[in-house]
Amino acid sequence: MAMQPIMAVVNVIATNDVTLLPYLIILLLILILIILIACKPWQRFFSRNFRSHTIKASASEDVNEDVERPLVSQDLESNISDHSRNSASEDSCNQTHGHLNSPQTQGDSLMLDISNHSESVMVGQTLKRPAAQQKYDAKTDSSYNSNINDSSRLFVSKSSADERSILNLEVISGPSCGTHYCLQSTNKSKLPLILGRVAPSDVLIVDSEVSGKHCRINWNMDMLKWELVDMGSLNGTLLNSRAVHHPQTGSRHWGDPVELSSGDIITLGTASKISVHITSQFSKKLPFGVGVASDPMCARRGGKKLPMEDVCYYHWPLSGADEFGLFGICDGHGGVAAATSASRLMPDMVTRILQDELRRQKVFSHCDASDVLREAFSQIEAHLDHLYEGCTATVLLIWGDGHDNYFAQCANVGDSACIANIEGRSVKMSEDHRISSDTERLRMAAAGEPLKDGETRLCGLNLARMLGDKFLKQQDSRFSSEPYISQVVYMNSKSRDFAIMASDGFWDVVNSKKAIQIVHQERERSGHSSADKIAAALLGEARSQRTKDNTSIIFVDFDISNSCKPDDDV
Repeated sequence: MAMQPIMAVVNVIATNDVTLLPYLIILLLILILIILIACKPWQRFFSRNFRSHTIKASASEDVNEDVERPLVSQDLESNISDHSRNSASEDSCNQTHGHLNSPQTQGDSLMLDISNHSESVMVGQTLKRPAAQQKYDAKTDSSYNSNINDSSRLFVSKSSADERSILNLEVISGPSCGTHYCLQSTNKSKLPLILGRVAPSDVLIVDSEVSGKHCRINWNMDMLKWELVDMGSLNGTLLNSRAVHHPQTGSRHWGDPVELSSGDIITLGTASKISVHITSQFSKKLPFGVGVASDPMCARRGGKKLPMEDVCYYHWPLSGADEFGLFGICDGHGGVAAATSASRLMPDMVTRILQDELRRQKVFSHCDASDVLREAFSQIEAHLDHLYEGCTATVLLIWGDGHDNYFAQCANVGDSACIANIEGRSVKMSEDHRISSDTERLRMAAAGEPLKDGETRLCGLNLARMLGDKFLKQQDSRFSSEPYISQVVYMNSKSRDFAIMASDGFWDVVNSKKAIQIVHQERERSGHSSADKIAAALLGEARSQRTKDNTSIIFVDFDISNSCKPDDDV
């Protein structure tokens, strides 16, 4: 209908004047253009391709804009870049030197996070590269962590290989009373140690209440300590009268590991009790020989069975004071708790004092450590809170002169004693603090509180000096914790000098002359007896003399020509 007027006009123009034809064509073109603009017939044809192209273009522009736009400030981005470069450098150093620093993750904060990936295929594609990079980084970090863990294990392994602790076990009650077992932390072929009623248990406890495999003891390489674990025994395991087995007794579930300390008592079932004695621990190979031997001597001549209350230890070198080493014996009375506490505190106190450079240099310049030892005893007495238990304490502090010779100084309270053999002559390094000794009687008399004639005990105790026993010290001021401190002696390796430390169970039956004679005999018998064998020979003499008290011995051999390191097969 709209075309009829137009066609009429065309007909009129055509009939009247042919010259108007060009104008007519222009008019038609204009009309067609108007119709095309109004109807948009191309929209359906180009709509799909045009929309896709538009979205692609806009998405590409958005991505470029996002990539170029920093997500953090320019300064912070610069710091991150520098940190990333430094971290990469540090990581390579850490892997080379085996440091235990935590690895640094890189680039996580620069990751793009777009919640709706379906809106644009191009945006999804731009995410693939960071995701792949993140996966690669994680793999790299995993490899780096593995290297760090390997380095950590290597470091711990080397440290643990240098650590050495000797575990002594003795059955002190039950059908297997008297059974002994000794094991070193470095003897991995015999670890873990199984305690049970039947083979293949390592320590056989012939007791109907003990399970076939009752419990086990192992050396914790990471913590450097002995640990006890109940292996699901039927009748349970006690450590110092406290249950360490699974709460459901007889459930066959293993208990949690618990730390063992010197002086602990392990009870299997109800009758079998095992005394634990950890004799030594040190972190580097000793430059001289050390032998340790001990025996509770709990059933001599049918006497009363005694628990092991001796604790002996040695540390070489002291941490932070590498030139020094400490050797000590504590003999408890009223229990082993005070002896155990003192044996743990003494190395720490002495080390703490000697870590002071001025104090350490003073020892070297004056060749005297009296102040160090006196302060250590004072600090330990202040820290001990044992009211009804106490202990003797005899310590030997040794430091080198840099030429394979050594200085040694002793301090003690009580009747555990130390003697030294210097160039063939005997030197007494400690003092006897029994009530009956002349030195103690003179001390008390000088204080205005003399002992009565024939009096050999105070409050039932035969010692006048000790650590702990706070209740007794409150009752009688004549008790003291002030140590006797010896003169410094010079140990010459060429003179084959040595020292013997022992609890009173040894000195009650063996005098110093006999002890030195035994050492010489052992040296001559085999030419080069180890320090452990000499310590065992000294202990054997105490057994043969039927001592009735706990006996512990530390033998220190300064003869470097002697193969006197502790035996590996102990």
